[in-house]
Amino acid sequence: MLKIILVVIVVLIAIVVIIYIYYGGLSKVEVKEEIQGGEVLVYEEVIGDYAQTGKYTDKVYYKLLNNEGISTTKGFGVFYDNPQQVEKSKLRSEIGCIVEGLNSTQIADLAGKYKVRTYSKVNYVTAEFPFKGHMSIMLGLMKVYSQIDKYIKEHGISDKGAIMEIYDVPNKKIIYRKEIVKE
Repeated sequence: MLKIILVVIVVLIAIVVIIYIYYGGLSKVEVKEEIQGGEVLVYEEVIGDYAQTGKYTDKVYYKLLNNEGISTTKGFGVFYDNPQQVEKSKLRSEIGCIVEGLNSTQIADLAGKYKVRTYSKVNYVTAEFPFKGHMSIMLGLMKVYSQIDKYIKEHGISDKGAIMEIYDVPNKKIIYRKEIVKE
């Protein structure tokens, strides 16, 4: 009986380790500063728990697909508040999809129906993490955010400002961008 329990425990540990590795647990996180941005965002403003991100990304995705015939491959969230400092019910974010390959007339048409803006092209603290599903997002929260926090402390950068996560499905990565706020 003890042997069976030991085998079950070893198998469960092996499964957890395999899942951890598959979803990016051993991925090295490189944090750097670089100019990024310029994407056209179609989004909804959301107040509440950041765990709702997937629901709102899907909502915008299906509105664009079903109502406009626009297929997108990148979702995003712009998160304005630190969940360790702000009550879950008051967290502010913008959640949606990045639209690509549209001309100014098409963008103006979308702006008449949805919230649309171009994300600022400036210098950000950035990092990337593999995207293989929801578990990658959870691991990214643990691994990437701590590395970004460490980087901004080491380089004297303000911890104020929003952070953006881009869920780049075709390239299988999550891109993190932390605003560099001048104080």
